[in-house]
Amino acid sequence: MRTQLVTPARSVAITQRFTLQDFAYTLELTLACLTAFWIITGILRPFVENASDNLLGGMWAVVATVFVFRDTRDQSLSAGISRMIATCVSFALCLAYLLFLPFNPAGMAALIGIGTLSTMLLGRRNEIVTTGITTAVVMVVAALSPAHAWRQPLLRLLDTVVGVTVGLIFAWIGSLFFSKWNSNFTESEKTN
Repeated sequence: MRTQLVTPARSVAITQRFTLQDFAYTLELTLACLTAFWIITGILRPFVENASDNLLGGMWAVVATVFVFRDTRDQSLSAGISRMIATCVSFALCLAYLLFLPFNPAGMAALIGIGTLSTMLLGRRNEIVTTGITTAVVMVVAALSPAHAWRQPLLRLLDTVVGVTVGLIFAWIGSLFFSKWNSNFTESEKTN
């Protein structure tokens, strides 16, 4: 694929070559997202009252899958740990809040601030953004379903666990497959 970038001073050509590994990575991510969506919407169907909550769960599982799907197993595991820490901080704060109080924008903002301080105290500054995003999503979804707002942190935790798990499994299987394929390919080149 060739892309032409035009700047005021000159034209720059960028060449990107896609390898078989790039194609496999794309396919793995696609299948991982579909699997996470199917699993979580199948699990949640009996526990949620409307299709919107079920679809939201599927979307949130897909987000977690994409978040952890990285180039190496170590990067994927690190991203999975990061995602789970952020989700657990958000889960604890949102559940405690929603058990006693209804959604309120000031309450949401306060939880984001408390989540920021919490991740700092845990020595996990890199999780501040994800904790804040997760808290905002949980709180706004709770506002959309006020009758059972306290369920939202539980459901989003489940969505995230499924998404992270599926993402890690697919990333690790793909990594193992390609390391085996590359070693077989390299061995066959040496014998020829």
